[in-house]
Amino acid sequence: MDKLDLWSLNYNELAELLCSWGEPAYRADQVYDWLYRSLILSVDDMTNLPIRLRQRLMGMATLPSLDVGQKHYSSDANAVKFLFLAADGQAIEGVLLKYRRWFSACLSSQAGCRMGCAFCASTLGGLVRNLSVGEMVGQLIYLTREAKRLGADLRSLVLMGSGEPLDNYENVLRFLTQVTEPNGFDLSYRRLTLSTCGLVPEIRRLARERLPLTLAVSLHAPTDDLRTELMPVNRIYPLAELMIACCQYVELTGRRLTFEYVLLARVNDSPYQAHQLAELIGTLPCHVNIIPFNPVPGSSFKAPTPDRVRLFYQVLQTRGIPVTVRRELGQDIEAACGQLRHRALKKRT
Repeated sequence: MDKLDLWSLNYNELAELLCSWGEPAYRADQVYDWLYRSLILSVDDMTNLPIRLRQRLMGMATLPSLDVGQKHYSSDANAVKFLFLAADGQAIEGVLLKYRRWFSACLSSQAGCRMGCAFCASTLGGLVRNLSVGEMVGQLIYLTREAKRLGADLRSLVLMGSGEPLDNYENVLRFLTQVTEPNGFDLSYRRLTLSTCGLVPEIRRLARERLPLTLAVSLHAPTDDLRTELMPVNRIYPLAELMIACCQYVELTGRRLTFEYVLLARVNDSPYQAHQLAELIGTLPCHVNIIPFNPVPGSSFKAPTPDRVRLFYQVLQTRGIPVTVRRELGQDIEAACGQLRHRALKKRT
């Protein structure tokens, strides 16, 4: 019989399990506290549980469902990248990013990705499988432990690592529900960001959930021709359809959108394209996050010059669109999604 993954159980599921074993109700609080407040990695560490219960948990449940394969620190100490190994040997990335005096976690939702974006290392090799709830929780456990070791809290998380979160919809929604539980991680939805390349039906479905999280939509081009060249998903869900879904999301949730825009030198970084982007966005409540390309070995794309980044930024700003340029973190440790995993996979072949 397959063992239960404790990290995949929400509080009610854990309480029901322990109740079915004849345990008092407070045992669920004790176990949850060990998992998400003490961040333990072994049932043996749950020292206030009776030995018989610990033995039963160890016999019927597993913890952890991930191991740390590699850990890399950036030279400026503002980023830590983990390469996790799942039980089946799949490599999974997670990144810890420092902002002022606190950390944000960037997590993966899939092993690989099938979206095929031309500039992204995550999609090299295609999709292997979806990650389980426990594997996503496990990433957050390890990153939270590391943040505490470095002397700061982990206050936010983004699903922007390897994979398309909305392509793993059910597990991602369970994960988000679980990490916001008051007796668990107790993260606010307003500190959660989910990034999508633009799966229109799932954006509409997520809108109906009315969760107060931040939705980050990857645009990367202001026209259909260029976006289709960069992002094959645009063949199925072109910009007009995507923008209608974005408007519906804002209307149903009341939340401002974030548009992600990776600047690729001499591809999508001209001032004229910035004006096109402003026309596309119009008056939709949003924020544009400009991301200078983080070079991927073997890629033909190049990072834009600082002048091109500045000009693109200035056009959007003068058009009245809230815009920032993402601070570059972890470039020396291949912190862009999929890079470290891709390098590990190449070593195996």
